[in-house]
Amino acid sequence: MPVVDNAIYIDGRREVQPDSMDRTFSELRACPGDGHSFCWIGLLHPDPDEIHAVAQEFDLHKLAVEDTIKAHQRPKLERYDDVLFVVLRPVRYVDAAEAIEIGELHLFVGPDFVITVRHAEEPDLRPVRHRLEQDPDLLRNGPFAVLYAVFDKVVDDYGPVLDDLQTDIDEIEVQVFDGDPAASRRIYHLTREVITFQRAVEPLPALCSELREQLKAQAGESDLELRRALRDVADHSTRAVERAQSFRELLVDVMAVNAALVAQRQSAELTALTEASYGQSGQLKRISSWAAILFAPSLIATIYGMNFAHMPQLHWALGYPLALLVMVLLAFGLYVLFKRSGWI
Repeated sequence: MPVVDNAIYIDGRREVQPDSMDRTFSELRACPGDGHSFCWIGLLHPDPDEIHAVAQEFDLHKLAVEDTIKAHQRPKLERYDDVLFVVLRPVRYVDAAEAIEIGELHLFVGPDFVITVRHAEEPDLRPVRHRLEQDPDLLRNGPFAVLYAVFDKVVDDYGPVLDDLQTDIDEIEVQVFDGDPAASRRIYHLTREVITFQRAVEPLPALCSELREQLKAQAGESDLELRRALRDVADHSTRAVERAQSFRELLVDVMAVNAALVAQRQSAELTALTEASYGQSGQLKRISSWAAILFAPSLIATIYGMNFAHMPQLHWALGYPLALLVMVLLAFGLYVLFKRSGWI
């Protein structure tokens, strides 16, 4: 069985570390039922048969067991008789890929047991267990102390993820105003990651409030301290929700600004292209005008350059100067016409 750790705690201290699940069950039955002893079993990637074995021993509800086997649950807290079933979604940010990895953590919290089922390597709960074992006064609160500590660990891990997201958003803002064409794709990708983060964290403030109500019903003095601690976790989770929402809104604004800047650059490029086209058109007009001016005299000269015997004014004394005069007048007339039209 994939047991990460397995121990029985009595009066806030780790007293028994069974070497098998069967021994855990027998040792727990032998403990006095005074509410000061419980076991904490940590499982990693258990298969359905292993989950069913634990469920049978602790009489876990079949619906909760089914959710644990299927996994892919949203964060929630449900009560089945005297057992709380809690689903948390820890997150980890892979900065190189700018991607958020979502884990899944299930907890069964009963009067004298806590079972944590991890469907991902993160978060590592060994530091949580070590922290609790260094604080017997807190651990003396029993299974709810473990639930609080795990909650606190998951919520605390949201902080570095949010900081990394903030860094990437700052980089995107620089990209946008530098005109980097890759900014659009990066904005869209990071927006999807922020939405993924929101889905993991949004239910937690409500879960903390509900858990505090569960503790309030017990009305113990030690439960009061746990409720205060859970209120702090709820505050942290609320801040995480608010930051994630602000990131999403900021990315929407950045996307709008990027679209406006892209449109502005495209408009400037189109204007420059139009101006270049207009300049080329002016050059073409000037070339065409001079070509027409030169073509008229060339046409007359070409015609009179033909060596035909019978041509008009061939033997006329004024034919040559008249032809030159016609060429000049025609060229001058075309020049005046094109000048007035603005072609030259």
